[in-house]
Amino acid sequence: MAVKRVLVTGAGGFIGHHLVSHLVRSGHWVRGVDQKQPEYAATDADEFLTLDLRDPANCTAASAGIDEVYHLAADMGGIGYITAERASIARNNTLMNIGMLDAACAAGVSRFLFSSSACVYPHHLQTNADVVPLREDDAWPAQPEEGYGLEKLFCEKMCQYYSSDRGLPTRVVRFHNVYGPLGTYDGGREKAPAAICRKIAGIADGGEIEVWGDGEQTRSFMYVSDCVEGIHRIMQSDYALPLNLGTDEMVTVNELVDLVSAVAGKTVRRHHDRTKPQGVRGRNSDNTRLRDVLGWEPKMTLAEGLRPTYAWIEQQVAAAKAAPASVLMPA
Repeated sequence: MAVKRVLVTGAGGFIGHHLVSHLVRSGHWVRGVDQKQPEYAATDADEFLTLDLRDPANCTAASAGIDEVYHLAADMGGIGYITAERASIARNNTLMNIGMLDAACAAGVSRFLFSSSACVYPHHLQTNADVVPLREDDAWPAQPEEGYGLEKLFCEKMCQYYSSDRGLPTRVVRFHNVYGPLGTYDGGREKAPAAICRKIAGIADGGEIEVWGDGEQTRSFMYVSDCVEGIHRIMQSDYALPLNLGTDEMVTVNELVDLVSAVAGKTVRRHHDRTKPQGVRGRNSDNTRLRDVLGWEPKMTLAEGLRPTYAWIEQQVAAAKAAPASVLMPA
């Protein structure tokens, strides 16, 4: 049986890096593509191309000779970033998404998976911390997160159109807050679990951290190993409509702080900054359809997944503190 040749875009990013490793272990030949190499560990990809996928010619080069495309490349980040950079995010991602759909069609790939987001869900369904879990059909009528969520929802429809009009088999995955080692943990693009791990790793026992909002906003979080297994399973399934990929273990941000504090073995005081963006009031994944389609769902509990996540981020914070300050040399 011929080895499947697979492309992962966004392979220099957090989920893409882990997905490349998962697919290589599964026996595929993998080409990774990104604007940058993975930041924290070497790639396992059989081939890695450094390309800007906003250029259609680079999308064509990335897709040449490929059987399946996992399109994860995206301009994205935490709530602070996606609320501040809407124009850039919407433009950059739309260029990449359309370019990759066109290139996949031209290359005759057998399947194309698009990584969407829970940000596609309407705001009016997420105004209560005790939110009703979001079902896939709830995305319409639409009122997505401005910028990032809107372009994701638009590309979901483009996948549908490219499938029906141009014969490109597509799969659509809606991620719900992925976390784990080797993810961005500082700089403004990090998600809540990584940010809280970094803040707690940087203080002494009994110290104080800043929490955005009142901390009573709710979310569910999925560990990265569950995420990449779910992506692979969805790609191989016969289901072509959007699917949630997340856990339904909902916690408040304050409870997330408590869980990280327990892992760190520290007592932590909180300073709530209500001037900072906190996103929707509540968001949780309804996994009914995922279970029906795959006979599977993510298994890692948040308490379990935070242990390796915190340990890795704690190492990064300690290494940064121990690094000698740069010395300016005279010209």
